[in-house]
Amino acid sequence: MKRLLPVLLALALVYCAALSTSSAQEAKEEAVFSVHPIGTVKKMDGKTTLVLKEKYAPGLLGLDGFSHVIVFYWFDKNDTPMKRSILQVHPRGNRANPLTGVFATRAPVRPNLIAMTVCKIVSVKDNVVEIDNIDAFPDTPILDLKPYTPKDSVPSATVPAWARRGPKAK
Repeated sequence: MKRLLPVLLALALVYCAALSTSSAQEAKEEAVFSVHPIGTVKKMDGKTTLVLKEKYAPGLLGLDGFSHVIVFYWFDKNDTPMKRSILQVHPRGNRANPLTGVFATRAPVRPNLIAMTVCKIVSVKDNVVEIDNIDAFPDTPILDLKPYTPKDSVPSATVPAWARRGPKAK
C-alpha cells in the first residue's frame, strides 16, 4: 500500500488538474461580457444625431477628419430570449430568399444583438455627431464608434444572389 500511495496521489493530482482545465474551458465558453452604451441615436426635426454621454466627448477628437463613421449599436427592441434564440431567417424578411443562418445575414435577431452600419458624417460638435441617416430607431443605445477608412473596403468581396438584389420585398 505504501508503494501505491504515491501513484494514487499522482493520479489524483492529474485528475484534479484535468478537472480544473475542463472547468476553466467551460467558464471561458460561458463568459459574460459587460457592454455599456456610450450614447443614443436621436432623430428630430429631420436631423439624425449620435449623442454621446458627456464623459465620452473627448473620444470624438479627430473624428471630424473622416467622412464616414462605423456605428456599433444594440438591437434593444429585439432583446428577448426568444428572439436571441433564432439562428436562421429568410434574409430581409423575404420568404423568397433562402433560409440562412443569422451569422450570414444582417438580421436584427441573433444571440448577441450587436448591429453595425456605416454613416456619412455631417458634423462633429462637443458630444454630438450629426450623420446623414442610420437604420436604427430613436433612442437606440450606441456601443462604439470607429472611423471608416479605405482599408475597410474590400473590392473583391462576393455575396450570394439574394444580397445583390435590392431592398426587401415581403
